[in-house]
Amino acid sequence: MKILNNIWLLLGFLGILGFATACDDDEDTSGSTPIVISNVYLQEAESTVPSRAVNFARLGQVLRIEGSGFTGMRRVYVNGYSTYFNPVYVTDNNMFLQLSGDTPTSEAEADVRNTIHFVKTAAELVYALEIREAAPAITGVSHTMPLAGESITIYGTGLVEINKVVFPGDIEVTEGIVSDEEGTFVTVTVPAGITESGSLLVEGANGGAYSPAYFNFKEGVILDFDGLGAQGFWSWSETGSMINDEDLMSESIGTGNVSQGNYVPHRPARLTEFSPAANRRSEVWTAGNDVDDWRGQLTSYIPASTSVREVAFQFDIYVPNEWANTGFLKILLYNNFNGGEWSGNTYNYVPWVIGKDVVPFVTDGWTTVTIPFSSFYGFSDAEAEYTFEDVIAAREGATYKNFGIFFENSDFNLSQITGNSADESIEFPSSATSVDVYTDNWRVVPLETPVYSDFPDEELPE
Repeated sequence: MKILNNIWLLLGFLGILGFATACDDDEDTSGSTPIVISNVYLQEAESTVPSRAVNFARLGQVLRIEGSGFTGMRRVYVNGYSTYFNPVYVTDNNMFLQLSGDTPTSEAEADVRNTIHFVKTAAELVYALEIREAAPAITGVSHTMPLAGESITIYGTGLVEINKVVFPGDIEVTEGIVSDEEGTFVTVTVPAGITESGSLLVEGANGGAYSPAYFNFKEGVILDFDGLGAQGFWSWSETGSMINDEDLMSESIGTGNVSQGNYVPHRPARLTEFSPAANRRSEVWTAGNDVDDWRGQLTSYIPASTSVREVAFQFDIYVPNEWANTGFLKILLYNNFNGGEWSGNTYNYVPWVIGKDVVPFVTDGWTTVTIPFSSFYGFSDAEAEYTFEDVIAAREGATYKNFGIFFENSDFNLSQITGNSADESIEFPSSATSVDVYTDNWRVVPLETPVYSDFPDEELPE
């Protein structure tokens, strides 16, 4: 952020300097001054080399053009596409240009492909520079704690002709990779021997991209119902909401990505149906006091100073039949809620509402859900600088420190999801349901994502 601020301060200075110079000219001859390009620099604030000379550039990147004769610039065309530039950031010797994502690349006309065309009133210059597609980006992974031999899907943009996926521990896969022609996803089989956690790296026709460092993050498991973490339960009854260890299931279920040992059914077999207009239909908890220790377990991997936007609660879910119209999971930071809340240190997971519509939610096998702590209502104020320390402190200050999940089956409206009062009229009345929802591998994970560089000699920041 400091580097980025410095760059924009420089831009402002150059703009003021250019304006002052123009005002001092008694006669403006800038429109006919020859344009000379001496070098092109890539500006990357997050890089250890924030300004480097390049012979190619990608869509979306910011370039600093160095030379002379830039004063009076009227138009710039990249691969024939008219590209906006701010004249405030133009001096006679430097100008800044961001390559638009709408710029054509391989589909550009042959006579303008890989060129930047500078145009003034009475002078122009065509400069040769290779223009590449934007670098790919990973937006999600279908399962971040899969078994060896299972297939996962990596979602994102620009994932074209992916030829290598690198798993934590530098375990490379180069065969059996299937890329979507549109670049929105890639599938790969998980190799054996993964013991480390971290980011996935994909490389293909458009370069490379990292996922967040949450793959195989077993260090963050707070409850897997198989010995990592401890389940807590009390006041159990045959018809009650509390789920105990006898309610857990272990039968292998799921297609593709299958269950892993014990897992929790959020409607235990002993309950045939959940009634409508009711909260806390089932509840499952960690052991809590004197057992859960997020500070001791997690902060050596995820510093307490980390923004809540960069830390998430993650779990695996399996829903074999369509889930729609009623019911949701309430994620609870600690045990101090009675159900029905849409505020405080909770989050309501309603996967069957997309936008303003009901879209039935179903999974073929187990898939991973990632909920940043910035989505929890108590930490969702975008103007507040909440950190993971605030999350930990909230748990440590609670009377009962159990982390848990309710199955709720109450009425709600869209504004409770979106926070927009204009959506109050869109209502979702509850109904009786026997839906099957299973979860496993509850964990806290980092969302920090390494920055990929086209320049392998660069030492990237950790």
